[in-house]
This record gives sequence, structure tokens and C-alpha cells, in this order.
Amino acid sequence: MKKKTMISIVITIIAIILAVYILFPFYLVFMNSFKTANGIVANPIAITGSRFSQWLTNLSNVINNSNFNFWYAFGTSMVITCVSLFLLALFGSMAAWVICRNKTKWSKAIYMIFIASMIIPFQVVMLPLISTFRDVGKFIGISMLQSVPGIVFAYCGFGGAMTVFILTGFIKNIPYELEEAANIDGCSPEGIFFRIIFPLLKPVITTVTILNGIWIWNDYLLPSLMLGQNGKVKTLPVAVQAFVGSYVKQWDLILTAALLNIIPMIIIFLFAQKQIMHGMVEGAIK
Repeated sequence: MKKKTMISIVITIIAIILAVYILFPFYLVFMNSFKTANGIVANPIAITGSRFSQWLTNLSNVINNSNFNFWYAFGTSMVITCVSLFLLALFGSMAAWVICRNKTKWSKAIYMIFIASMIIPFQVVMLPLISTFRDVGKFIGISMLQSVPGIVFAYCGFGGAMTVFILTGFIKNIPYELEEAANIDGCSPEGIFFRIIFPLLKPVITTVTILNGIWIWNDYLLPSLMLGQNGKVKTLPVAVQAFVGSYVKQWDLILTAALLNIIPMIIIFLFAQKQIMHGMVEGAIK
């Protein structure tokens, strides 16, 4: 057997092992959402015991549970995700354009600050963040904790670094002559951006929106800190805590609710994975 064939076989085996390792948690969530709580405890790995009728029962119990309040949590997650993505795409593209076109030491310093902020783990700043947001809310008279505006503002801050990084790499590849021609024709800087630059950013903005959307929709730590477990405003991942008690955990309802939460992002990713990879290459390499 040729050496290249052996290498190909080894790479394929490693890829299959990695795929199984990564997909196994999704398998557990999917299969166990079709079981009763006793069936999950008895054998969480086995396919036996999974029934579609049981999934419909679990689904009904999840949606109709007054503590979980599925539709309210779904709407809250949708509003937070959509508003955050809109603001990230708009202000991130503006910041990236200004950084690219202003060749000064200050623009380079600001860009490096954006890059450096991506290295800082969230766990380092999460406690000072809560204290700062509480003080800011008292100062401006708008509650920044347990509110939609507060968590949207936080997502814009934490997602801005990656957004600016990817968009900056893409804008560098746009010919500057287009902006010079528009400037000669009397177009204002705002007009140059919204009429020329912003439409050209559509592919990479789609990629950034999908990446940030998957992160914001599935995020648990930041909403649990800023919205609280007992607050009125809850996203879907936080609302799942309604099925987790001090002594009893309703695994059938927990896993069914988790499946409902991840299905929208799985569908979006399956349809947009080519766009994600294309945009990452365009933004990061060029």
C-alpha cells in the first residue's frame, strides 16, 4: 500500500473519531428528549426507549409549563439576538472602515486594543462587569441589569472585537479608488460608507452575523449573570433552569427544552456553512 494512501486512511479515521466525539453530546440531547425521565436515568446512551409519542408529550409539557414560559423566553432571545446583531453589524462596519482608512498611530492603537480584548477571558471581567453596570444604571437612570438594553449593550461590547477584526481584513481588500471617485463627485463621508462600502460588505457581514448569532443565541453565562435566575427577563438557555430543582432534575424536560433551543441555530448553520467559511477566509486572510 502506498504511503499517501496510508496517510489518507489515518486522517480519515482521526476525522471520524473527532466527529463522533463532537457530535456525541448532540446525540444524547436528541435521543433522550424522546424518553421519559426514568428511561433517561436507566440508560441515557441506548436508543431503546425512545418514542415519538413521548417526545410530543415532553414538548407539550415544556411549552405549556408556566415556570418555563417558552414563548416569552423565545421572544426575548429573538429580540436580544436581532437587536445585538444589527448594532454589531452597523457600528462594527463603521469602526472597521474608519480604522482602515485613517492611517495614523491612533487608529493602529485602537485596532490593537480591539485585538487584545479578544484574548481576555470573560471569566476575568464578569464580576467587575456586574458592578460597573449596576453603577452605570444608577448614574444614567436606566437599569442595565435584568433588562434587554443592558444585555444588548454588553453583547455589543463583547462581540465588537471579533466583528471589527473580520471586517477590517475585508475592507483592506476594497480598492480605495472607489472612495476617491465618490469624493470627487461630491459624495459625503456618510454617503461613501452607506452607498459604496456597506453594500460591498454584504458577504462578510452575513458571516459575522451568523457567527455572532450562534454565540448570542446559545449563550448562558452572560444572561444568567445580568438577567438573573429569578428575573422577569429570561432567554431560552436561562429559562431551562425552571426544570432544575434543588433535589429533582426533570431531565426529560431539560433535554427537550435544550433541543428546542439549538434547533434554530443548527438549521441556520447547515444552510449557511459555506458562507461562514468563505467570509472567514476573506476577512482573516486578505
